Amino acid sequence: MSRPAIALQVYVLDTPDPSGLASFYAALLGWDIDDAATDDDWVQLRAPAGGGLAFQLAPEFTPSTWPDGGVRLQAHLDLEVDDLEAAEAWALRHGATRVAGPNPSPTFRTYRDPGGHVFCLVRSG
Repeated sequence: MSRPAIALQVYVLDTPDPSGLASFYAALLGWDIDDAATDDDWVQLRAPAGGGLAFQLAPEFTPSTWPDGGVRLQAHLDLEVDDLEAAEAWALRHGATRVAGPNPSPTFRTYRDPGGHVFCLVRSG
């Protein structure tokens, strides 16, 4: 049997504020909100090359407390950047907060978005 066609459509983040979190990632990534795929409980961003991120209303969402224990980290985004310093300044300006992870590295840094989801900025190359 050959592999059927399977492609990632969107990566979905649960949040009590879909519009607010979508606005953060739209500013961070320079992507547009897909109005045709958006309603009160769901906001979707489209990547220029296809796919994207979606933000689903989840009033009871509890963010991870990683690396401090408690609520475990289950998934996170790695975002590739050319200039780590400039990307960090941009992310912080738009509402991200830096997370002191257990493995500091000169090639990536870890953050929380305004909704508490963890993401990393990773230097390309």
